[in-house]
Amino acid sequence: MTHGSRDALRSLALQHLTPGDAEKWIGLLRPGVRLEVATGSDDVAGRLGGLPALPATSEWPVWEGHGPLSFVASIDCAGLPTAAMDIDLPEAGTLLFFHFDGQLDDGEALVLAEDRESWAGARVLYVADDEEVAERGAAAGLKPYQAVPLTARLEMTATEPWHPSVRAAFAPGAPLGNRYDHPVCSQEFLDALRELDDEVGHQIGGHAQSVQNPVEIEMAEAVLDGQVSWDDPRLSEEAGDWVLLGQFDSEDAADMMWGDTGALYWLIRPEDLAERRFERAMFTWQCS
Repeated sequence: MTHGSRDALRSLALQHLTPGDAEKWIGLLRPGVRLEVATGSDDVAGRLGGLPALPATSEWPVWEGHGPLSFVASIDCAGLPTAAMDIDLPEAGTLLFFHFDGQLDDGEALVLAEDRESWAGARVLYVADDEEVAERGAAAGLKPYQAVPLTARLEMTATEPWHPSVRAAFAPGAPLGNRYDHPVCSQEFLDALRELDDEVGHQIGGHAQSVQNPVEIEMAEAVLDGQVSWDDPRLSEEAGDWVLLGQFDSEDAADMMWGDTGALYWLIRPEDLAERRFERAMFTWQCS
């Protein structure tokens, strides 16, 4: 929903909430790494687009029956402040994000969280720092995105008041995904948060900056095959089992446009992240 320094978010919360509620809300903030286009002497922690560096033994990711995936981003884990984050990222190595973006079929086949048959259309590869790699040319038929270097900055991130974690803190039992009667849902507080900064942006870890409803709920619905209602506690429990791995916004500099100025999201269960099972990361995307 928004991001910024802890001090700025604390000050804003104290202006709109009681001291007790403000401290409770601040306790729900999570550290995330914002990725911005690097300029000048900025340290580079990754890049959008370009070509991936892959081990000789790794094949280019393919969605069977549809074709190769486009390369979206490369993140150097050693360039991230992993010690200050609350997810168990590798301290070194590279994360590579791929997505079937419609170049090969003019957007006919979509990768959707609710469609299990499409899950192979998005992939995360982890390349350990001791693996020998070489830049790989783009798969046939794919035009690489413009390479854009990224620099990393640690910030605190806040999520929507209808996110399961916030709802549980302020209104247990309130309808999932909807507003409820509490000041954290007031229009004044929501407007103040947006004025602080509501850009989706590129990010590793922290609370996802969802374009629509929280992406964790979307992921939970997909995993549960859409078979539970929004008032079923299993949906909230499942949503709480996923954390943001990476999100990548539409970006003019890289000539990336996801739907109508949307964003791509990869989420993962903490236990899979700890075991480096990146093949179990799940994908969704949202646009306005």
